[in-house]
Amino acid sequence: MNTEDVLGKAPLFAALDRESAAALRTSITEVQLSKGQTLFHENETGDRLYVVLEGKIKLSRQSPDGRENLLSVLGPSEMFGELSLFDPRPRTATATALTDVRLAGLGHDDLRPWLTGRPEVALHLLRALAQRLRRTNDVLADLVFTDVPGRVAKQLLDLAERFGSKTDEGTRVHHDLTQEELAQLVGASRETVNKALADFAQRGWLRIEAKAVVILDMDRLYNRSR
Repeated sequence: MNTEDVLGKAPLFAALDRESAAALRTSITEVQLSKGQTLFHENETGDRLYVVLEGKIKLSRQSPDGRENLLSVLGPSEMFGELSLFDPRPRTATATALTDVRLAGLGHDDLRPWLTGRPEVALHLLRALAQRLRRTNDVLADLVFTDVPGRVAKQLLDLAERFGSKTDEGTRVHHDLTQEELAQLVGASRETVNKALADFAQRGWLRIEAKAVVILDMDRLYNRSR
């Protein structure tokens, strides 16, 4: 998809007509990051939001003892950094390029006048924040009520929905995560997550590849995630 199509699917632009969207795009600054490069750090002041145009971004937090907690992986048309638009306190996460990434950045000073005159755009942004809050609640519930294999299955299904591509065998999910990063996303140790993946592979539900999996039996994986 071209840049206009990718932006059109983002919550910010979905509520705009073509003329308004074109006008707002004139305020966009394109940002390119190499794999491993950091866009912003936790606790920094935030003055703009971003939409992923190409590649993947990971959002993470760091504990006082230096351990990293991977919060989410974002791909094309997904938006982040909008929380500081409504709450001017420091950033709550660090954004790092998981792959080579191309982003569209919008400054809050450019965006606020649009929100004032277009309540439907503000509503779309608030809906996106509400959906993120729902996902956070689901993650917290899973940590309490769902075992590690179930959480692994659920994360793989979520990654497949956003990054999967159909093949003759099934669905190939090139998630670009290391074993440690996938374990952080699940909220478990690397050893426990690897054990769950090996079990799924032995059962014939998936095949493990380098920073990817091929899901061979989506129904079985879905049942295990529940």
